[in-house]
Order: sequence, then C-alpha cells, then structure tokens
Amino acid sequence: MNEPLTGPKFGSYASGEVKWLLKDLSHVDLEADVLLREKRIQSGQAHYAESLPVEYQPDQAYRELFDTVLENSAVRLARAVGTVTDLVLAERGSNITLVSLARAGTPIGILMRRWAQHTRGVTLPHYAVSIVRGKGIDTVALDYLAHHHDSENVVFVDGWTGKGAIAKELDVALTDYHVAGGAHFNSDLAVLADPGHCVRTYGTRDDFLIASACLNSTVSGLVSRTVLNDDLIGPADFHGAKFYADLAEADVSNRLLDVVSSQFDSARTGVADDLAEVLASDRTPTWSGWESVEKVQADYGIATVNFVKPGVGETTRVLLRRLPWKVLVREADAPEHAHIRLLARARGVTVEVVPGLAYSCVGLIKDVT
Repeated sequence: MNEPLTGPKFGSYASGEVKWLLKDLSHVDLEADVLLREKRIQSGQAHYAESLPVEYQPDQAYRELFDTVLENSAVRLARAVGTVTDLVLAERGSNITLVSLARAGTPIGILMRRWAQHTRGVTLPHYAVSIVRGKGIDTVALDYLAHHHDSENVVFVDGWTGKGAIAKELDVALTDYHVAGGAHFNSDLAVLADPGHCVRTYGTRDDFLIASACLNSTVSGLVSRTVLNDDLIGPADFHGAKFYADLAEADVSNRLLDVVSSQFDSARTGVADDLAEVLASDRTPTWSGWESVEKVQADYGIATVNFVKPGVGETTRVLLRRLPWKVLVREADAPEHAHIRLLARARGVTVEVVPGLAYSCVGLIKDVT
C-alpha cells in the first residue's frame, strides 16, 4: 500500500501536522499557460485536474496587504476554527481522524488539530486527500484510511463553501465508494465558513475573508492543487501534486498557522458563545447559495454555473489562477475586498457593484470557447 508524504521532503508543513495521501509529481512539467489551459478545459479537450495553472505570484504591495489581512483577521479566524472544531468534537467525539480536502482544506485541518490539542489536550490524526469536481474523491486514499483508521470516525474538512459543488461531490463519491464494496464514510463536511448554506458543520456562515484563500501554494504548504492525469496516475496510485520547493522564500504557510494559533486563548469565550448559538440553530442546508449563483448565471448570460465562483475565497482564487472576466461586489469599498480590488486592478478586471448580491462578492470566469 502507498505511504503518505510528509514535510520537509514534501511540503513545508512539519511532519506531525499533516500526512499527504498524494503521489509526488514534483519532477513533472505540468504547468500550462492560463489562456491555453482555459481554452482546453472549456472546450472539453481536457479536465482541469489533468494539468496545473502557472501559479500567479502577486507583487510586493499585495504581499504586504496579506500581512495586514492576516493580522486583522487572526482573532476572527481563531474563533471560527474553535467553533467548528468544538462542534465536531461535541457531535462526533474525540476519537476522530481529520481528513482535509487538499489543498484549501489543509491549513484549516491543521488549525483544527492545533485547537483540539491546545484546548483539550487531544492529538488528532490528520491527513490530506484529493477530491476532483466531476471525478470524485481519491478511492485509493479512502482504502488507505479505511485500513488504518475507523472509517466511521473520519471527519472531512474544507476551507469554505462556495455554491456547494464539492459538498455534493463528496456525498456522491462516498456513497458510490460504499456501494462498490468500500467502507462507509460520513459525508458531513466540516468547513470554516459556509456562506452558501451547504453543510451543517461550520464555524460561521458569514462570507468573510479567510487569509489562507489570499494566496496559492505559498499559504498551503508549498503544495500545488491536486492532479488526476491518466498518464501519471495509475489505478493503484494516490492522486498527485507537486511540491514547489523553489518558492520557499515567499512561503507564509507556517506563519499563518502560528499567527492564528496565537489567538486561541483570546478566542475561547467567543467560541463558547458561538458554539451555543450554532447548536441551538437550525443547521439544515438550504442551498440558498446555489440559487443565487443560478440567478447570476441567468442575469449575465453565462453558459455554465461552473463559471460563477461565489464568495470571498472563490473570487480570490479566480483572480489568482483562472482567466477572470468580471468581479461582482455587494459594496464598492468593503475593507475585506481590498486584496480583491488590488488583484483585479493588476489583471485588468472590471469590478461591478451589485447591491442585492447574496454573497459579499462573486468572481466570473471568462468564456473563451
């Protein structure tokens, strides 16, 4: 059976923070020009997970803005981390295994693990696995988890929900895996922020800025997004990813973890209040975010909902690694959108104010077919 990858040989996180159930593709040239890659994906010639985008490296002004964003949001992030972790522990017990969806879920999973350790003295196993929209979750990784842990006690973790596509993908994939004879996994996804009302386990439903969404690999352990390419990934392999060791000088992955973790003690009172409120509320997913995305799609004549990326995190990712067409914002000068305005200006993207927007912002991908 395949063995997990750990830092410092793979990724910049310490080996105890996360085990990556991935195949190391660091030696393979997988990056493609953004426009060419977008054309191939949109025309159906290639799936987005078969290659990697050239990682956009923001300028010094943006990196300085990231530092400000991290400092200003650390307490709020710590509070959301504590709330979702305590919610999971209250409902699933402490004999759990955290499994982050790489890569956006990975820093959140590490922070949840740190919170459990810091506040409860509980050391939780933590892994990162690949899930690919339209392809499902890595079943070889599921086999590994089922072999080494109680599958019923696995808690899947992600950073945030947009319109809920990954939450749906996870549920379908785990059902299919079980029907095919695999172990049973609980598909209840735990996220830091659920602005789309797609899950029942969350730290907040506010569409707020999560600092780990502001950058690419340099805030995610220097690991690329995951790759599923038949030329490189055999039936017995984990999905793949690259370790961008050459970006070490720009890496702020561990700094983000340490800054947020330093606020754990000051966040405890707020976490207790938030947890009580969440437990007393109706957490049934309404999928209201998906409805609002369909409205944007109709209003702007967009070919597919896949071109509509709602929420601060998804909008940031459109600007960092896709071919953006337009950004919609609810407020023209929202402080949490300073980095989005900076990125949009750098990439020549129009920012349009839409007062009745369900999310604080939405990123629209350019149709190049």
